[in-house]
Amino acid sequence: MKKLRIFLLVLLGAILVVPFLIPVNTTGTMTKEQAAEEIWNGNSHWIELAGHEVHYVEAGDPNSGRLVVLLHGFGASAYSYKNNLEILSGVGHVIAYDRAAFGFTERPTEWEINPYGTPGQLQVLDELINRFGEGKEVFVVGHSAGGSIAASYAAKNQDKLTGLVLFAPAVLSGGGGPSWLNWIFDIPQLDHLGPLLVSTIATSGLDILYASYFDEALVTQETLAGHTKPLEVAGWEEAFWQFNKAPRDRTIGERLTEITTPTLVITGDTDEIVATADSEKVAQLMGADLVVISQTGHLPNEEKPIEFANAVAQFILGISS
Repeated sequence: MKKLRIFLLVLLGAILVVPFLIPVNTTGTMTKEQAAEEIWNGNSHWIELAGHEVHYVEAGDPNSGRLVVLLHGFGASAYSYKNNLEILSGVGHVIAYDRAAFGFTERPTEWEINPYGTPGQLQVLDELINRFGEGKEVFVVGHSAGGSIAASYAAKNQDKLTGLVLFAPAVLSGGGGPSWLNWIFDIPQLDHLGPLLVSTIATSGLDILYASYFDEALVTQETLAGHTKPLEVAGWEEAFWQFNKAPRDRTIGERLTEITTPTLVITGDTDEIVATADSEKVAQLMGADLVVISQTGHLPNEEKPIEFANAVAQFILGISS
């Protein structure tokens, strides 16, 4: 019995102490500015929103009477819209920005409002719209998890929006585990190892990228570089861990019918990430216009950039005053 107690005490000690002996280092070696330069060639901008520096790119006339804000999905960045900017610039001032934990936006480890969770991301979007959209028609375009943020924003700020575009929106399933389990992530031992645990996204993320295309041959070396360059920024693992811990709005799927803002839903006909049928259901629930792009997966903005951008532009022009 005494030996058993000793064994259990040693085991408990190991569980409490050993995790802190495991080194957790970042693989990133670049600053956000250095990495952004290699993708955007001097076209990057940063603006302080919700207490941290948000990276964005822009196109079109800043004096236009229309503002078009582009939100990317999970694991992506403003790069996803790179081949849409020229067409969309014809309908207004376009801003595509990197959500916290992704792209080249600052990755804070201290904050007053958590930039990685839904409340913080809604604040970023609201401050950006207030900064660039005063007195303008405002259109928000959101992809996948970014579509969830866009829909959540629309549900609370319909007076600020002229139109909403959701494509492959991840709104009918909450994603992640139940919120009441979040306390587990704050266990010190797990919190220490968290960045190491989530670092596997560096390889598994490529599987998701390929699965997001109908035609994998379109995933070029340039595409791969655009999606993976943010993983060369120092501290990306810690930020991604904080993103996974952060609070989410898992109720937006139940509140879609509250949104009366004119809405367009776009989906690829072979989406394996957010099922095409789910996007079609979102359009039905919202009474929204629906565009289905053929032979396209989860990233129509990348796989069929001209067709996608034209659909968005036509929708904007069709409801604009």
